[in-house]
Amino acid sequence: MAKRDYYDVLGVPKNASDDDIKKAYRKLAMKHHPDRNQGDDAKKAEEKFKEAKEAYEMLSDPQKRAAYDQYGHAGVDPNMAGGGFRPGAGPEGFGGFAEAFGDIFGDLFGGGAAAGGRRGGGRQVYRGGDLSYAIEEAAHGKETQIRIPTWETCDTCQGSGAKPGTSAKTCPTCNGAGSVHLRQGFFSIQQTCPQCHGSGKIIPDPCTACNGAGRIKKQKTLEVKIPAGINEGMRIRSAGNGEPGTNGGPPGDLYIEIRIRQHEIFERDGDDLHCTVPVGVTTAALGGTIEVPTLGGKAEIELPEGTQHGKTFRLRGKGIKGIRSSYPGDLYCHVAVETPVKLTEHQRKLLRELDESFRKAGDRHSPNAKSWTDRVKDLFK
Repeated sequence: MAKRDYYDVLGVPKNASDDDIKKAYRKLAMKHHPDRNQGDDAKKAEEKFKEAKEAYEMLSDPQKRAAYDQYGHAGVDPNMAGGGFRPGAGPEGFGGFAEAFGDIFGDLFGGGAAAGGRRGGGRQVYRGGDLSYAIEEAAHGKETQIRIPTWETCDTCQGSGAKPGTSAKTCPTCNGAGSVHLRQGFFSIQQTCPQCHGSGKIIPDPCTACNGAGRIKKQKTLEVKIPAGINEGMRIRSAGNGEPGTNGGPPGDLYIEIRIRQHEIFERDGDDLHCTVPVGVTTAALGGTIEVPTLGGKAEIELPEGTQHGKTFRLRGKGIKGIRSSYPGDLYCHVAVETPVKLTEHQRKLLRELDESFRKAGDRHSPNAKSWTDRVKDLFK
C-alpha cells in the first residue's frame, strides 16, 4: 500500500513552519496514542500513531525534509540510494523528535515531576481528573453547600490495597519501574506497564473492602461562594477538589459551571434586565403612576397620557452589577396594554358609546391608524 504524503498525514501545508509541524504531530500523537485507545479501535489508532510518528521524524529534520521535498519518499527511504536514514542512529539524531515526544508524554501523564512522568521509585505518576458541577446563578450572589464525590483511604487496608496480613509485590514485568521500553525500529519508546498500570507493584491478594484500590469513594460537602453578578457559562475553579491523582500525583480541580435560572419576571441581557409590565387600557389612555418590580424592591414609573403598547421605560442602575463591571446595568420596562375581558353588559354599553365617539372624531385618537391604513392602500395599488 502506497504511503501517504507526510504533509497530508500531519494535516499541514508544505510551507508549514517547524513549530506548526511539531504542534500538529503532538495533537495527533496524543489522540492516537496506544494508552488512550483500547478495545476495537486500538489497532487502527496504533497505525495512525506510527504513521504520524514517521511523518514527524522526516519533516522535523531539515536535511530529511529537504530530501523529501525534492525526491518524495524515495529521498528518505533507507533502502534506496540517497535515503535519509542513518543506520544505528538513536532518537537524538532525528531533529528534535525526542524532545517533541517527551513533551507529548508530559501531556499524557500530567506534566512535570510533580504531576506526571516519574518519581524517585520510577513509578508513573498521574494527575487526577477534573470534576464539573453545575449550579444555578443568583443575581445577588450567595453562599451555598454542594456535595461532590471524593476518595478516602481505605480503613481496612490502610491504603495499601492488599488484604490485611499480606502486602503488595514488585511488578515482575517492569521490575517496579511502572513503565516498560518498547523498541520500534531505531526508537526506544517508554510505555506504561500493562500489568501494574504504572504503579510498579501488583497485589496478589487484594483488599475485599476496596478491591485493591486502597481507597473508597465517598461524598464530601464544600462551601461555595457565588459572587454577585456572575453570568451564564462562567466557571468557578476550586483547586485540588477534583479527582485524586494516581501513585501520589496531585489531585485535579473542581469547576463549578454557572447556569442562569429563568426568573418569573426578569430576563437578563448582560448586566441589563428586561420585564413586561401589564397596564390597563384606561391607565394607558389617561396616564398615571404605576409600580414596577426591581431586584431591590419596588419603583414607580410615570405613564404619560396616551401611552402605547410596547412603550419602553428605562430605569438607570436598576439592573445587575456584573463581576467585571464598575456600575450596574439598567432595567427596561416594556408596557403591555391589556384588553379588558369578562365585561358586564353595562361595561359593553359604555365601550360602545366610547367607540362611537372615537369614530366621529376620525383619526385624532388613533395616531397609528391613519399611517397603517395608508400603507395598506399602497400595498394594493
